[in-house]
Amino acid sequence: HVCRASGGGADIDAAALPASGPLIAGYPDAAARHLLQASGGDDYELCFTAPASRRADIATASASTGTTATRIGRVVAGSEVRLLDADGRVLRLPGKGFEHFTSPVG
Repeated sequence: HVCRASGGGADIDAAALPASGPLIAGYPDAAARHLLQASGGDDYELCFTAPASRRADIATASASTGTTATRIGRVVAGSEVRLLDADGRVLRLPGKGFEHFTSPVG
């Protein structure tokens, strides 16, 4: 949604996506877990973008509030959001994730 609204794309590092202990235990195969993390489930994280020049400020704010912030990717030119494996290969998602906001029917 962020990319669509801003007219940009993103490369997401699948291995950087936060995963709970139970998720890791239930899906020890990283490839299967990454697809699930990117397309379904009920583990939620807030997502935001910021310039690379603000990384130190974000780390300081995160530490001062006891909030974990994880860098999972980067904004890129284009309009595609790509989920990448550790070798930089694109992981194809089986389908779209849940749409929280939909247009009313009628």
